[in-house]
Amino acid sequence: MNPPFRRHVLYLPGFDPIPPRRYRELYRREAADQARISGHRLRITKAEAQGFAWAVHGLVEGQDTRSVIEVALWSDIVQASMRQGIIGTFGQLVRTAWTYIATGTLARLMRLRRGPVIAALYPIAVLLAQLALALLAGALAAWAVAGLGGGWLGLPVALAVIWGVLVLGRRLDGRLFAYYLMHDYAFTAQHRGAYPPALEDRLTAFRARLQAILEEDPDEVLVVGHSSGAYLAVSLLADHLRAGGADPRLSLLTLGHVVPMASFLPDAGRLRDDLAFLGRADLFWLDLTAPGDACCFALCDPVAVSGAGGTDQRWPLVISAAYTQTLSPERQAALKNRWFRLHFQYLCAFDRPGDYDYFAITAGPRTLADRFAGRRPSPGRITTPAGAR
Repeated sequence: MNPPFRRHVLYLPGFDPIPPRRYRELYRREAADQARISGHRLRITKAEAQGFAWAVHGLVEGQDTRSVIEVALWSDIVQASMRQGIIGTFGQLVRTAWTYIATGTLARLMRLRRGPVIAALYPIAVLLAQLALALLAGALAAWAVAGLGGGWLGLPVALAVIWGVLVLGRRLDGRLFAYYLMHDYAFTAQHRGAYPPALEDRLTAFRARLQAILEEDPDEVLVVGHSSGAYLAVSLLADHLRAGGADPRLSLLTLGHVVPMASFLPDAGRLRDDLAFLGRADLFWLDLTAPGDACCFALCDPVAVSGAGGTDQRWPLVISAAYTQTLSPERQAALKNRWFRLHFQYLCAFDRPGDYDYFAITAGPRTLADRFAGRRPSPGRITTPAGAR
């Protein structure tokens, strides 16, 4: 009897302040759906790992498997960056908009995909609309007080109304996500594309953890980066490979990337160097996006569009999740206009799966390189350099 195929997944989430158990529960729920659709047998238990992790015991494609899914935590850094009040967030709005516009980054991003740029402009539009509404409400309140002969009371009443409207907008952000997205883009822009010291320190810790995982000798070590976690995964693996060389057990999967939002900024030289290095490295790298995900740079080769490619570029293999084909019309209708949910679909079940099945990849018996051997890039792949190098 063959021993189980052993895999360790190191998952780097995007800009997310939510504790990592959210990802475990998402995996548990969606794995059950995919198992029912695809015939997998998956059982999720606790895992003995250094960080936050869970174990997946599987019978997938006729073979026993054992996987550990570990979340590389940086939610504390995200939480710290979001401790801005209302006034501080409007300050971030001005600084972030100025950074992207004055450096020409916004114009270069518009050459790629308008969807994620519109998503980036969304929090600015919503916050400015809230401010305009607050000012209008304050002016009306002052006018009403003046009409009642309130005299000098008009100004404090107006200020109180303005502040009340802004506070209400902040409390509604669980539905609007304007403050959350503003903090996200501000975090990327605050050092004009360079990693802040806290994040550099965390990447160093991730590299030490990755080395420890490799020393446990699994059959595959799969690094997965989602959203802004995709470019962190690029830098993590570039650092690791520079320090220790290639390892055939190691592979990279990036999902729904937003790499140009960082790599196009003027001081993102570190990231652009990492992209150039990894694009030529001895490492299997699969990049998956979907045109139906308006929050990502769909089918944009993150190396090439950042100006870090060249004739000797090998990676990534860019393919589409093709939501219109891999999700039934009923599932597409249920997800319509749910932009955040569509951005997380890569981590979820597909009811018409093609060659991409997140649960077969993370809990199945084949490496990422074996599973996608011979796969050609999707025909809509965008490789034209739009970022200055």
